Amino acid sequence: MQYTHLLTLATLLGSHVGRSDMTVAKWCGVHARLFNRLRAGEGCRVDTFNKALKAFSDIWPEDLEWPREIARPAKSTKEKAA
Repeated sequence: MQYTHLLTLATLLGSHVGRSDMTVAKWCGVHARLFNRLRAGEGCRVDTFNKALKAFSDIWPEDLEWPREIARPAKSTKEKAA
């Protein structure tokens, strides 16, 4: 796990849409202070890391280039109603 990847994504997305780390964390479904903790040198659980990375991929704006150094997970597919 490279925490710098989450921090890079949070910074880019937050700057692009003019929102704080706490708002971006909320959009990703993780604790509001996750990015502050990572910047302070603390870590997170693997499931939290994966959840945030997947959420970033799902919510990433089309007009913002995904960083090339970060492998992007496939977007989630929504189940179709039967």
